[in-house]
Amino acid sequence: MIGNPEGARQPDERQTGPVVRRRRQVPETTTDQRLLDSREPADWVHGDPWRVLRIQSEFVEGFGALAELPPAISIFGSARTRPGHPDYDTGERIARGLVQAGFAVITGGGPGSMEAANKGACEAGGVSVGLGIELPFEQGLNPYVDIGLNFRYFFVRKMMFVKYAQGFVVLPGGFGTLDEVFEALTLVQTGKVTQFPIVLFGTEYWGGLVDWIKNTVIGQGKASEKDLLLFHLTDDVDEAVKLVSKEAGI
Repeated sequence: MIGNPEGARQPDERQTGPVVRRRRQVPETTTDQRLLDSREPADWVHGDPWRVLRIQSEFVEGFGALAELPPAISIFGSARTRPGHPDYDTGERIARGLVQAGFAVITGGGPGSMEAANKGACEAGGVSVGLGIELPFEQGLNPYVDIGLNFRYFFVRKMMFVKYAQGFVVLPGGFGTLDEVFEALTLVQTGKVTQFPIVLFGTEYWGGLVDWIKNTVIGQGKASEKDLLLFHLTDDVDEAVKLVSKEAGI
């Protein structure tokens, strides 16, 4: 007999896909009932199972949009850098140089150094990509982005930065920039990615961090001396472009 006649006893066990629920964990309604009954509350769209589908959709959209992207370099830097600041000019110049070397340019799609890099790539006739993120304070994609995606989840966005780039160039930046730097260093150190150059631009800005890594982290045995070879430090735009081009095999 199909259906559950009114007054029928609630089953002691129900299997929902791979999940088995028993006794008091058996829901009073089925998945189909909750889906088709428009009178039910919409709280389910905020649950973890639904989030998995959203996460999956972000991966699918990202892979689909970037699958045919030419070799690319991700450029990171502060969203607080203003036009006219030396770091903004540097971002433009590095992006132009990368386009001339045959790369697309990927940024976080926001303002500051990200905008500068997208602008340099766009005006040089290259492919300018922006990978934005949903934040409490809206930024939106800058006008120099040719291919733009906005993500809900940081970890999906991070995957796109690494998967579709052959290396990183990192301008002075804050916590978000540091997060990307150490994420990339960890992936290279552990062999999760290979032939992945990381260039820190600005010896005055990054010098203190490099000294701390050398004297404290390595000095106290928390990393190896060879880990200093995982990244390059420079103040020269042409050298930055050459370093990522050489190690990326372009």
